[in-house]
Parts: sequence; structure tokens; C-alpha cells
Amino acid sequence: MRLLLIEDDVALGEGIHQALGREGYTVDWLKDGSSALHAMLSETFDLAVLDLGLPRMDGLEVLRRLRDSGSNLPVLILTARDATEDRIAGLDAGADDYLIKPFDLAELKARLRALLRRSAGRAQMLIEHAGICLNPGTQQVSYQGLPVALTPKEYQLLHELLSPPGRVMTRDQLMQLLYGWSEEAESNTLEVHIHHLRKKFSTDLIRTVRGVGYLVEERR
Repeated sequence: MRLLLIEDDVALGEGIHQALGREGYTVDWLKDGSSALHAMLSETFDLAVLDLGLPRMDGLEVLRRLRDSGSNLPVLILTARDATEDRIAGLDAGADDYLIKPFDLAELKARLRALLRRSAGRAQMLIEHAGICLNPGTQQVSYQGLPVALTPKEYQLLHELLSPPGRVMTRDQLMQLLYGWSEEAESNTLEVHIHHLRKKFSTDLIRTVRGVGYLVEERR
């Protein structure tokens, strides 16, 4: 899962960036509203964590312009603005959730998991498909009832392709979601991860759509 963190407080941003990275998220971090809006409109993210008091463009304006563009990217506002009218303004502008600083990291993580479940159209935490059971809370995976050991990137890739299945995802989308801006990857890295997932589950699990990308078929 690739998250965009928009936070101009360097100490807080570093703390969130590191904490979410340890949870297995790919986290890209920007510190001003204008750059954030450009990134959200031009790249692929699963969720954004948005401060309101930002330089160059206020967070509410970023959110209004994002929604005006037609984007349904899930957005969690993370701010010190705790007045009722501020919360109302944020939700009316298109926020999916609103968390007030100071906050507990465990609560932030739980809210992010809930938003990601909602955006994937799932009420339950577990993702189950074709004998695979994936638990985003613990990042444990089993296949036909037996545990399967995955590397962090293999887990991220499987999670992306199953959230939900039936979507064709391009190579560029998957590379962005797995590596973001901060990590270098070899040109064949994605294909290696897909090869390993096919070996650990089934050769039929991930289908190559020639000239387009990859998908996990929906169950019928």
C-alpha cells in the first residue's frame, strides 16, 4: 500500500514516516500543499494523510481541488484544528476521516486500516481469495490453511493485487505502489516478485495481460 503523507512539521513527519514504513506501507512525504496536490493528481496512491496548516496551499484547499478533479482517493485529515466547525469543514470538503493532534500512533494505524478496507469495499479485515487468507492487521498470510512466508515486498504486491481482485494494474502503477520515490529497484524486480508469488501459491494466481500489466482474476 502506497501512502502520501503531507505534513510540514519535520519531527512529526519523520516519526509518522518511520512508523508507517515499519508497518509495511510505502510512504512518500511532502511538506507543502501545492506539491501534494500535484502528486495526488499525477501519481497513484492508496491513501493520503493530510495536515491542514500547510505552506503554499492550505490543506482544505488541497482537498477541495482534489475532489473537484473527481478523485476519490481516501484522505485522512491529521491536524491540531480541533474545533467542531473545523471538523465539519474538513468532512464537508471531502475528508474520509479526521484525527486531531496529538494522537496515538496505534489509533492512526487502525484508522488507516479501516479506510483502506472501506476503499476496497470490504467490511472485514481478512482478505480471502482462491484459498488465500491475508490479514492486513498482522500481515500474516496462509494458503489452503497453511502459513506462507512472504517478504515485505511480496506481501505488499499480493495485497495490492487482491484489493480488490479483477483490476488490471500496470507495471508502472505497481512499481510506484511498491517503491514510491525513495527506493531504487532493479528493472526486473517486479517480475521476480510475481514469479515468487506464483511459486508460493499457484501459477494461475497472477495473470499477465500482455502490453498492459497484471491482475488476479475475480472468483466466479
